[in-house]
Amino acid sequence: MKNIILDCDPGHDDALAMMIAVASDDVKLLAVTTSAGNQTPDKTLNNAMKILTLMKRQDIPVASGNQTPLVKKLETAGNVHGKSGLDGADLPDPDFKPQKMTAIELIAKTLRESESQVTLVVTGPMTNAALFLRVYPDLARQKINQIVFMGGAMGLGNWTPSVEFNIFVDPEAANIVLNFGIPTVMAPLNVTHKAQILKSEIEQVKTIDNSVGKAFYGLLSFFEIYHENPKWGFKGAPLHDPCTIAWLINPNMFTTKLMNVDVETKGDLVRGETVCDYYDLTGKPHNTEVLLDLNREAFIDLIMKSLNKFN
Repeated sequence: MKNIILDCDPGHDDALAMMIAVASDDVKLLAVTTSAGNQTPDKTLNNAMKILTLMKRQDIPVASGNQTPLVKKLETAGNVHGKSGLDGADLPDPDFKPQKMTAIELIAKTLRESESQVTLVVTGPMTNAALFLRVYPDLARQKINQIVFMGGAMGLGNWTPSVEFNIFVDPEAANIVLNFGIPTVMAPLNVTHKAQILKSEIEQVKTIDNSVGKAFYGLLSFFEIYHENPKWGFKGAPLHDPCTIAWLINPNMFTTKLMNVDVETKGDLVRGETVCDYYDLTGKPHNTEVLLDLNREAFIDLIMKSLNKFN
């Protein structure tokens, strides 16, 4: 059993990552913290609580984090995730309250109360993670065994030509996390673009006879529409964020490589680009295990089995 804290900005694929974590017997979701990213911070907090209410897991504490990135102005992805951030399904209103503390305070509290080390999973911008590392560095080194995040890429981007969205939103935060010294695991676009769910598989979700499956059928159907644009070359919709939880559950599903990863924070054209030293050209120590490929069929099977656990 791997204890995890999920820091996210729901977002359709964040919601799916949360669902897999709740359904799994291999990870225990201790807390959820939210950041601004896919939508504004009020909406991402509400969305996280909606998904937990849907899954009847109101016992998992939730807290909202920083309202803006560390340096730059907030930019969101409403064109991908819709006005609410989770368009496509009629989700229940939250029937519990968020914690009366900030995200980094909830992370600190959760770590102190855990008898074992905890994995911090970040599926949105790294603002909360960076702030936590700066405010509680000793606690982080003592209790966080690794930081698993979705973000970045080697040689491509989905928001600017060479920059992935999560890193684009807060490159300074990503730079802090990657250079802090805690081992990181990175799910970049190189692998998440292969983690596609096809239309025919979304239709299979429609047959799952429980409220969680029905909701995710609507969410996935909406999410797939954006990715139909021929410029992407997708056969379905890439499910970025669930790759983090899938790796924790079954790392053998993925092909990985250890390397040094850093973030460009100054370039006019490439601010937010993750610089991945694939060939060890810099001589810098390896700080990140980078996911490069996956067994797509096993990944989809994990999603289907997770949804069916709510029967």
